[in-house]
Amino acid sequence: MMRWLFGAAGQPLRRMVLWGLLGLVTTGRLPAADFRVGLVLDRGGKDDKSFNSSAFAGATEAKTKLGIALKYVEAPDDNAFEPMLRGFAMKDYDLIIGIGFAQKEAIKKVAALFPKKHFAIVDSEVDAPNVRSLLFEEHEGAYVIGAMAALSTKSGKLGFIGGMDIPLIHRFALAYEAGARHVKPEVTVTANYVGITSAAWNNPPRGKELAVNQYAAGVDIIFAAAGASGLGVFDAAEEKHQFVIGVDANQDWIKPGRVLTSMLKRVDVAVYATIAAAQSGKFAGGVEHFGLANQGIDYSVDEHNAAILTASVRKQADALKADIIAGRITVPDYYKKP
Repeated sequence: MMRWLFGAAGQPLRRMVLWGLLGLVTTGRLPAADFRVGLVLDRGGKDDKSFNSSAFAGATEAKTKLGIALKYVEAPDDNAFEPMLRGFAMKDYDLIIGIGFAQKEAIKKVAALFPKKHFAIVDSEVDAPNVRSLLFEEHEGAYVIGAMAALSTKSGKLGFIGGMDIPLIHRFALAYEAGARHVKPEVTVTANYVGITSAAWNNPPRGKELAVNQYAAGVDIIFAAAGASGLGVFDAAEEKHQFVIGVDANQDWIKPGRVLTSMLKRVDVAVYATIAAAQSGKFAGGVEHFGLANQGIDYSVDEHNAAILTASVRKQADALKADIIAGRITVPDYYKKP
């Protein structure tokens, strides 16, 4: 339940009752456990089959294996982040994790108000002694994925559909195209973005519309880095009998035979490791990086895509991974553009 507080003019204020927020997704009492974790997901929600789903999977695994008490909330909009985070801190949770770069300012503010509480954030850096920033080398994975797409395309035309038009997603797009051109300089890449607000992460119809247009223009493989909006791209791939590449979690199962592979961004591993460290008294603030070298970034192959992701493509992808890890290939990074 969400409550609104009204001013004298009767207009709703952007303030929510914390009890209502924390009851937005789950109900009932927390299990009796010594260590309590609060997880704040962005508006894509735990069922986006992507970024948030991966984070939720890591936290759920910690609940099962480590016996922690877990409660999660899904933000209806960006204004909800701060009161949700503050609510967990006020209710004496031991570790509070914000999923997504959009929570940076909210975590920075709330962590300063509760210096004895531990916080973590995925995809952004907060410089505070009680905050662990979990960052991923997305460009490394996108480069390998781009090469795999170029090695697999028959039309020579690749597509990219991003969610929100922001530097993080441009980081994917730049490296994807670079990897494709590394193995096939003649390929073309068409890039589109769902939108410019956080609503872009949860708009499957728009994702499908963009994908249908790309497929109609001759693209035969699209890399979708768009959160829940990517589900629309998957529907278009099935409808148009073309291929799509997933992101974050293993999405090969969503449309078996139509998903060439998925770029794995192991948010689940990062979340689980952070919970384990905090529970054991080894939490430390600062930045932790996840990339190809520590398997925080990878690509997927399983029974759903083994028949379409050829052994030759996998072999070349693995060689590229080794070259990147060894420093023989420098992947272009949008964050470091001159």
